[in-house]
Amino acid sequence: MTKAIALMSGGLDSGLAAKMILDQGIELVGVKFTSPFCNCDQQGRCFAREAASQLGIRLMVVPKGEEYLDVVRHPKHGYGSGLNPCIDCRVFMLRKSWVIAEQAGAQFIVTGEVLGQRPMSQHRHALGTIEREAGLDGLILRPLSARHLPPTRAELDGLVDRDALLAFQGRSRRPQLALAREVGLDVFACPAGGCLLTDRAFAARLRDAFERMETLTWRDVAKLKVGRHFRFGESRIVVGRNEAENRILAATAGRADIRFEVPDCGSPLTLLTGPATGDAIRTAAALTARFSDCPDPLVAVRCSSDGEEQTVEVRPLNPNTIERLRVSAEQAKKGPK
Repeated sequence: MTKAIALMSGGLDSGLAAKMILDQGIELVGVKFTSPFCNCDQQGRCFAREAASQLGIRLMVVPKGEEYLDVVRHPKHGYGSGLNPCIDCRVFMLRKSWVIAEQAGAQFIVTGEVLGQRPMSQHRHALGTIEREAGLDGLILRPLSARHLPPTRAELDGLVDRDALLAFQGRSRRPQLALAREVGLDVFACPAGGCLLTDRAFAARLRDAFERMETLTWRDVAKLKVGRHFRFGESRIVVGRNEAENRILAATAGRADIRFEVPDCGSPLTLLTGPATGDAIRTAAALTARFSDCPDPLVAVRCSSDGEEQTVEVRPLNPNTIERLRVSAEQAKKGPK
């Protein structure tokens, strides 16, 4: 029996592509790649898993691993609007998928890509580049746009009926939505905001971290996803914005990080990472004071690290200084000071 691997993001296009191939009597194994940069799951729901269940196929969830951070740091084909290395990301996932395909005895890979839908990775030249870079010429079937593209090996070998494939093109989702209603596919995530790397604020934080840290871990990335971020020399200061973010920062704090809080009032949790100079500690404490609920002009801030604790009295940092220290897209482009 013919078997294929279907990349499943949880979005509408990947679900439709899988449905079309299933309807040709081909056995599918769904593969979903995950990383802390992925926002495909919403409110605790894994749409890829729900879509796979509706389609009646097995889903493999594959973490991209910390090696993917090297792809993001040094993309061969550059970035999109933020730090999104879309072409290199596709190559990375397809190479991993082919390993799974060979292990499963699958003959080709199915994706939900639509010609012209995404400006960086889904135009004709980019699709060809991705196939060549992944070493998978003719092995990637894109059912939604197949009739705009050269026949794949599966079509040429008669494993797939090309006449039953589609010719969708462009950014409009109306044809996909109509097809979903027709085939009864009703589990898919919102198309917007799927990749955190396209978010300018997050991209600025990550660029700043890349410029100053030789190695980065997923724990470091988790810190970048929450809080207000400030740069003081070579030190990073992260200030929680609410109780949920305070909990995340507490869970991701390293042993070398210094924690700051204003006791006995509403207070953010602040983390200082990097050189703990006297000025850096006072600045982190002053930021904590500014974003706390303490009304006093002089605030006692508790700071602790690796079991040691002290109190620092500071005045809340003034707004102009706060904005000067904030990690922003403009500041990150200037590079290290």
